[in-house]
Amino acid sequence: MQPAVSTHVFLQQRLHPGLLDALHRGGAQTIEVVAARHHFDYSDRAAVRDVATWFRNTGVTATLHQPLYFSDRGSGQWSRHVAPNINLIDPEKSHRITAMDEVKRALEAAEQVPFTACVLHLGQKDDPWNTRALENSLTAIEHLKAFAHPLGVRILIENLQNEITTPEHILEILNVGHFDRVGVALDIGHAHLSHSENNLGIDEAIALLRPRIAQLHLHDNHGQHDNHLWPGSGTIDWNNIARQASTLPAETTGLLEIAHDLEETPESVTTKTTQAFDFFKRNTEQLA
Repeated sequence: MQPAVSTHVFLQQRLHPGLLDALHRGGAQTIEVVAARHHFDYSDRAAVRDVATWFRNTGVTATLHQPLYFSDRGSGQWSRHVAPNINLIDPEKSHRITAMDEVKRALEAAEQVPFTACVLHLGQKDDPWNTRALENSLTAIEHLKAFAHPLGVRILIENLQNEITTPEHILEILNVGHFDRVGVALDIGHAHLSHSENNLGIDEAIALLRPRIAQLHLHDNHGQHDNHLWPGSGTIDWNNIARQASTLPAETTGLLEIAHDLEETPESVTTKTTQAFDFFKRNTEQLA
């Protein structure tokens, strides 16, 4: 796996080169930039230019996570404890159009920042799977794929805590839409939460989606809440994750996506990121 980390850990702060330096010092070869206007203001050309300059000067690979909140909601902050108000497959057509327009605004930053991929969310927590969800997912992916492709950005679909983005349904969406270039960001923490007698476990999810997986999102929890803890702090079997990751292409991104409300400093994030990558490396070496 290629070591990567998300700016999600600094989400309550305005993104600046110093924070990116902290992530890079921790060993990240790829950094996911979270598109939240209070954090990375993709509508501010000067802010975008500063981030773009940093990526071009360092050679670190950049990826993007779609915005989940409109800026007029409070401070626009992304919280795991409040439902997002950007929904690409909202039942109301006008809401879907508005949501896609906001994601396109974020994608426009790829004119300056060399983003290689953008992670999309289809639906919200506990949304059901039905024909309308399938049709709206196909429409959203088609529109955003067409917008992102000329910018050199690949669309990736993330598994969430809903019926729409179970591994089986993600694969159905991609196959029905003939989305050959669309990939998957398989979130290990979400897969751990979703595992039940009616849902695939992590091993089965990787086996089913293996040809599509471009990223593994790495964070821990205790099987009840989406805590986004540092790996090793919850109940996920990371020896098994290392075993499963070894079956994926070497260029697959292993992206740390850690909670922003743990009040980490840049220095502590650098240290813990280094430790997390060393932890993965040890687990992988034990497989030999």
